[in-house]
Amino acid sequence: MIGVLTHHWARNDKVNEARHLLDRNGEAQSRAPGFVSRETFLSLLDPTKITTMVKWESEEIYKLWKESPERVEVMGGADEFWSKHPESEHFQFVK
Repeated sequence: MIGVLTHHWARNDKVNEARHLLDRNGEAQSRAPGFVSRETFLSLLDPTKITTMVKWESEEIYKLWKESPERVEVMGGADEFWSKHPESEHFQFVK
């Protein structure tokens, strides 16, 4: 299982819209094969920073999601919400 931790920085005037976009993306992810779970974190220090942790069965399955028409549709036009590019890091889960 992998985890994808992504930090998003919304524009000051687009924080609510950005959060709703990420929620819609999470809803679409939840229907994808290989999806495990998703959590959203709102920074206590930076009100524009929204971080998500999404768990997938494998890196290959996550890549299929990233290239899926569903994701392209949900995230279309997302660039207008961000003050800078999101940053992601992938992790392998260990017990």
